[in-house]
Amino acid sequence: MKNLANIARSGTPDDGVQLRKQPYGAKGVESFLRDVLAIANASVDGPRYIVIGTEIDRRGRKRVHPVNEKDFAGKPAYEALANEYIEPPLRIRYKPVSVDGNRVGVFEIGDCQDRPYMMRIDYSETLRRGDAYMRLKDTAVKMGRRQLQTLFERKFQGSIPAQNIEVGFAGEISHKSLTLQSCDLSQLPSAIAASKLEQLVKIQMNTKDSGSTTVMARLVHARLYGSDDPYVSRTPDELMQEMEQIRHKYRNHDSHFLFEKNCEEIQIVVCNQGDEPIVDASIALVLPKDDDLYIADRLPKALRNEEYVDRSPAEMASYPFVSQHKKSIHITKKIGNIPVEKPIEAFASPLRVCIGPGLIGRRFGIRYALHGKNLRSPATGTLRVNFR
Repeated sequence: MKNLANIARSGTPDDGVQLRKQPYGAKGVESFLRDVLAIANASVDGPRYIVIGTEIDRRGRKRVHPVNEKDFAGKPAYEALANEYIEPPLRIRYKPVSVDGNRVGVFEIGDCQDRPYMMRIDYSETLRRGDAYMRLKDTAVKMGRRQLQTLFERKFQGSIPAQNIEVGFAGEISHKSLTLQSCDLSQLPSAIAASKLEQLVKIQMNTKDSGSTTVMARLVHARLYGSDDPYVSRTPDELMQEMEQIRHKYRNHDSHFLFEKNCEEIQIVVCNQGDEPIVDASIALVLPKDDDLYIADRLPKALRNEEYVDRSPAEMASYPFVSQHKKSIHITKKIGNIPVEKPIEAFASPLRVCIGPGLIGRRFGIRYALHGKNLRSPATGTLRVNFR
């Protein structure tokens, strides 16, 4: 943190340091992605920095503009956006630091030895898949064919061919196909709670003209909830309002049901069959999105002494990064170095999924791309998942 404060206080615009007066915010995501690409592709050694809340005025003096604390709250999720749109994956963090009593922000983009960094998917009409930028002094310049070719040639010198990499599902032997078991989603805690409320609404609506609504409602309540749960009189409208909030109320219960009690775990194994280790490897997976396919975007809260409690930061960091898109789900994870002829698990904590009955008998393909600093090109392929 002390080093970041020094960068914010004394850093000046150059290939590896960018100063920006105002936070990017939700309306500046395109500028953020372009700036990260440019500084990641800059010809400098070591980490690079984007300092938010500072500028050099016309007289060459550095001025500080305090950054609101809300900019560090995860909206927009800067680190997640970089992982979602930029390939190969890079290490980025955003931290608040103090300069002369004022809060500014510093993006630290680490290492960046796997150049060129490019847009993985389209963000907008002006920032498309395959676009790449490079920072030259204080300007982001779009890279052309010759610049990209030079970076690729440097990367390929002494690099490992992708065909030496084997990727598969974990098991007694690595395999390319996996079968997952479905579960009965009607037993979701929120679904059960909603069903009970529906029965209470129905009995009230059916008996409201008979004068016995309260008596019947009490009897149905006792049958559904047991005699230990006291009856509370609620109108049909109040019950319907409670149903609208049922998923939020039972979100931790549902998450425990889906991703603890009934989850299937997916682990990917990578085997390097080349002659030298793969340096700083990372993996990206893409699979189709479906209403009956539930994938945890984080580890569920732990159930301890009948309470749901947060997991430790180390546990949360061990889980892959999951992002949901309109028609697909993207999963990424940094692996680190992969030694020769020693299978390595890609995820410190396996991916957790739950399968609904609508997927029974179907099959999905999972596209993968394994990146590494000394890989000549990403190792790509498709794994198969069957549902029963």
